[in-house]
Amino acid sequence: MNPSFDKKSSIQTIRERFDQDVERFSNLDTGQAAVMDAPLLLELISKLAVAVVPQAENLLDIGCGAGNNTIKIVREKRGLNCDLVDLSLPMLERAKERLEKEDAGTVRIFQGDFRTLDLPANHYDLIVAAAVLHHLRDDQDWVDGFSKLCSLLKPNGALFVSDLFSHEDETVHRTLWNRYGEYLKSRGGEEYRDRVFNYIEQEDSPRDLTYQIELLRKVGFRKIDILHKNSCFGAYAAIK
Repeated sequence: MNPSFDKKSSIQTIRERFDQDVERFSNLDTGQAAVMDAPLLLELISKLAVAVVPQAENLLDIGCGAGNNTIKIVREKRGLNCDLVDLSLPMLERAKERLEKEDAGTVRIFQGDFRTLDLPANHYDLIVAAAVLHHLRDDQDWVDGFSKLCSLLKPNGALFVSDLFSHEDETVHRTLWNRYGEYLKSRGGEEYRDRVFNYIEQEDSPRDLTYQIELLRKVGFRKIDILHKNSCFGAYAAIK
């Protein structure tokens, strides 16, 4: 992918779309239908987060949506304090409402962009970022975003990411992108595939997994593990 960033959706446009899309993000059993292996990614992150940082007390979920990832983690680690960040207030309200029915500790919501919000440094044991980092744009944006995430974690804290990825080699990317298109067709036909591809083209600017791993090391993460990769989707963990 070689996106023209000036043609991408603004933060306000993205927020407005997600304001109207709360129900689609509220299914804990299926996750996001447009994400390949969404239930598996939820399960992997929830199990590994608690295993990697068993002493965790404070969790930050950026781009939390309706709270699926945090709910799954809280079910593994009761009493976890949860800070939820999202552009969309309806998403945050739904996530908080759902978490209040779980065994969470203190739940706080923060509406806005994680890069500019005043969040406590060296405070979080766990940070979760599911289907959000692909909204970062140019190289400086990625550096600033990853640096901010590292600064928010305690030493030995862990970042868990699941997301859409591009690929360094154009042939590899095209082949895996076509494979993703076939997956979408199997879920909803050609019209559904085209609709998903259109909003990805409008909103998203993903980077390849190698780029992200190299950047994570540069900003201060010392251990990085790939948890899963299937075509254009995957997950990784990074420990500060």
